[in-house]
Amino acid sequence: MSVNLRLIAAILLPLQWIGIRLFDVHLPPQWEMVGAGLAIFGAAFLLSWAAEVAQVDIPQALALAFLALVAVLPEYAVDIYFAWSAGKDPTYIPYATANMTGANRLLIGVGWASVVVTFWLKTRHRQVVLDRSRYIELFHLVLATIYSFIIPLKGTLSALDSLILVAIFVSYMISVSKAQVVEPELDGGVGELLMQLQPNYRRLATIAMFVYAGLGIFLAAEPFAESLLATGRIFAIEEFLLVQWLAPLASESPEFIVAIVFALRGNPGASMGTLLSSKVNQWTLLIGTLPLAYNLSAGHLGAMHLDARQTEEIFLTAAQSLFAIAVLVNLSFSLTEAGLIFVLFITQLFFTDPISRHLYAIGYIVLAVSWFIASRSSRQGLAAMVVERWAGTTVAASHQK
Repeated sequence: MSVNLRLIAAILLPLQWIGIRLFDVHLPPQWEMVGAGLAIFGAAFLLSWAAEVAQVDIPQALALAFLALVAVLPEYAVDIYFAWSAGKDPTYIPYATANMTGANRLLIGVGWASVVVTFWLKTRHRQVVLDRSRYIELFHLVLATIYSFIIPLKGTLSALDSLILVAIFVSYMISVSKAQVVEPELDGGVGELLMQLQPNYRRLATIAMFVYAGLGIFLAAEPFAESLLATGRIFAIEEFLLVQWLAPLASESPEFIVAIVFALRGNPGASMGTLLSSKVNQWTLLIGTLPLAYNLSAGHLGAMHLDARQTEEIFLTAAQSLFAIAVLVNLSFSLTEAGLIFVLFITQLFFTDPISRHLYAIGYIVLAVSWFIASRSSRQGLAAMVVERWAGTTVAASHQK
């Protein structure tokens, strides 16, 4: 598909839903789910292209973080809607955690693995090597992952969790903002088409894309979320599973496609950088905003109380994140490692009972510990990351004095 056709298609997908809402057309739940989902799908592409162009004006590392942030905005919209609804109706709390845990595990289990596989199919290289600048993402992912194990232990999501996780996210954004400005590599896509415009027109077009995509997501988030639940009831499919896996597939697939495009261009570092940034975003800001939305909706300060299934899902997601860090901390990601991460993710989908969830989580933790014991490069990578981040913090503090 040509660049112009891709851009037109991405514009039309939110437009059809805006038209449906404008003319107050009522659809069966399953078709409302499709229409709203397609609107989110198209809007996510527009956000990604607009953020890609931003690399020309801001540091590349910050641009990749910004790209990752806007790429997961559809995920935020759906999840925050569930958290907001939970403030008025506690039965929505499981759906907020279902969407969040599904998105995080899908990102690592499918997203990270797909980058290595795509790069291997393109170049026959069986390994992706990352730049040392990726220590920024990994360090903050370590902080968020360590803290995330506390959440299932206490069984709540509270304002304290918001404070700590949002603080980690702010620290991350400050760190990546200090990189140098690098000219973006845009290869024949919509981003390059925008770059051909005069600077003022380019910025105007970029702002217009952000506003239009944001409008599409705003109008589609609630109907998409509610139609998911209604469709599950109609077809006797468990709503929790639909929210956990179908919603993230719709909202995150454009992000996966952007990462795959980077890998096909022979730039797996930028591809993994984008997905790493997304993981940090989702594991800090996304979780941190859920109690905020819940409390604002409820009109008082209180914690979201998690049931046994939700704590199991968060525990499993934290354990997967820990193992992923153990694999990637040496700044190398092989085809074999990608295959292992994918197999561990895909097989857990067939075992949904509590015992299996705990066994998978414990298995991830055992693998992570064993990985650090057996892999000298992982131990050295972890030490180098801590030293580098500590040195960077010390230097910044001395400059402030």
